[in-house]
Amino acid sequence: MRIEVTVPNLPESVTDATLLDWHKKPGDTVQKDETLVDLETEKVILEVPVPDNGVLQEVHHAKGDVVASGDLLAVIETEVRPAVAETAAPPKKPEPAAVPEAAPRPATFAQPMGPSVRRLILEHNLDPTQIKGTGREGRLTKQDVLDYLESRKRKALEETAPAPKPEPEPAAKEKPSAPAPEGRGERRVPMSRLRARIAERMIEAQHTTATLTTFNEVNMQKIFDLRNEHRARFEQRYKIKLGLMSFFVKAVVEGLRRFPIINASVDGNDIVYHDYYDIGIAVSTDRGLVVPILRDADRLDFAEIEKAIVDFSQRARDGKLSFEELSGGTFTITNGGIFGSMLSTPILNPPQSAILGMHAIKERPVVENGQIVIRPMIYLALSYDHRIIDGREAVTFLFTLKELLEDPVRLFLKI
Repeated sequence: MRIEVTVPNLPESVTDATLLDWHKKPGDTVQKDETLVDLETEKVILEVPVPDNGVLQEVHHAKGDVVASGDLLAVIETEVRPAVAETAAPPKKPEPAAVPEAAPRPATFAQPMGPSVRRLILEHNLDPTQIKGTGREGRLTKQDVLDYLESRKRKALEETAPAPKPEPEPAAKEKPSAPAPEGRGERRVPMSRLRARIAERMIEAQHTTATLTTFNEVNMQKIFDLRNEHRARFEQRYKIKLGLMSFFVKAVVEGLRRFPIINASVDGNDIVYHDYYDIGIAVSTDRGLVVPILRDADRLDFAEIEKAIVDFSQRARDGKLSFEELSGGTFTITNGGIFGSMLSTPILNPPQSAILGMHAIKERPVVENGQIVIRPMIYLALSYDHRIIDGREAVTFLFTLKELLEDPVRLFLKI
């Protein structure tokens, strides 16, 4: 039985996907639910599973191809088909007697062979006995024939190309001290779908928003003291470490409550106020930056926030986040400090109107009560859309975060 494997339905915001990699090749036995192929979209990597046990018969797209919802990816012959082939195979037994000498070509065509394979062999006038089959019981697959044609083409090129080779040899002998240019190579690598989408979004943000950034610094000493005092009991009870991000998420939610315009977005000539707090947490991966969304962050306690962030980070690096987890969001937090950044101006994540940038925490001398003391300090940057957020609101919002973080008791008392 032939089963067609197609591109799954993509969300409305995603028009197509790029074929990232095949986990199987034609002729391989496949098991139900194992990953057959990876598709890369502008947000996540989709793993297309094998629908049923069988043999991968045909592959209709190569690595790097762009595909859309419903496009045919591959054809699988279920285990019913190989079983039929095996029952038809016994007539091969008399072959050693006289058939190989009499008519080698018809005998090879008599073996099980897909229509696409037969068509390729006839079109190119090939002898199937010269092609090594990688399918079940050595049967030929379409990919086997294509590989054979490619290798034959390469051999032909190699035979016609040796003439120019002698020319560079004398030059190399004349100038034996000129190996330096070998280190000046260049490589051209296509952008991944995610990287291309990031680039598109960054340009969009610069062209469609009036972005301005304001800065402040925060003394983290009281948060450090609070963490040190309760870290062990927190970890013992909740099985998760008490990090810093939960404090920042809590402070941001409280700040957004007080300044709803920071949590709003622009839609044409309207301002859309959001009465919920979906906080995006920027996560860096090998493929680029992704921003999973912490839904209803105001309803989560410290432990739930820490667990969600750790889970996001792990699954983002494994490419396991879903479209839903990367869609939406009313405000974003990004932390360049984990890479050592001291100060930066984060770019907005449209349609959001503001983003908070965290930076490296460094011990610096500060003045407290007329005395110079050493404290762990962090610079915060708030980029905002000046079309709807005035400087007074942005600066006051950021100063509110400073107050809440420098006296974390306020987070619990909401004062």
